[in-house]
Amino acid sequence: MSKYIGAQMLEFSQKGDERGRLVIIEGMEDIPFDIKRIFYIYGSDKNVVRGQHANRKSKFLLINVAGTSKVRVRDGKGNEAVFSLNRPHTGIYLPEMMWKEMYEFSEDSVLLCVSSEHYDPAEYIRDYEEFVSLVNEQGV
Repeated sequence: MSKYIGAQMLEFSQKGDERGRLVIIEGMEDIPFDIKRIFYIYGSDKNVVRGQHANRKSKFLLINVAGTSKVRVRDGKGNEAVFSLNRPHTGIYLPEMMWKEMYEFSEDSVLLCVSSEHYDPAEYIRDYEEFVSLVNEQGV
């Protein structure tokens, strides 16, 4: 990523031998939050765009544990970055109030999402213009 906008690519250590690989991710050790929720996205068509929202409180870690996808993030202040998730030992850390769009899923894509918060529909901002307005009004 050429310009820091709050999101960042993380690489996790791999352990293993002839039996295979193991990646361990611990909250407050490998990622900057405690883990409260885990979900994953699979079976999405290459032309589908997922996400298209920001979260008021939730921080996320996104990892393609199988296949590939891309993630576009925006900070609401005119900065954006695109990440390619194509290795199961790398992920994107997304702080709160970061607009996210996941797309270009490979047929075998499994996108693992780790969250700092339990699901709460009230913390989702699903309108981009509202998100931009909130970021710029609140100085987030």
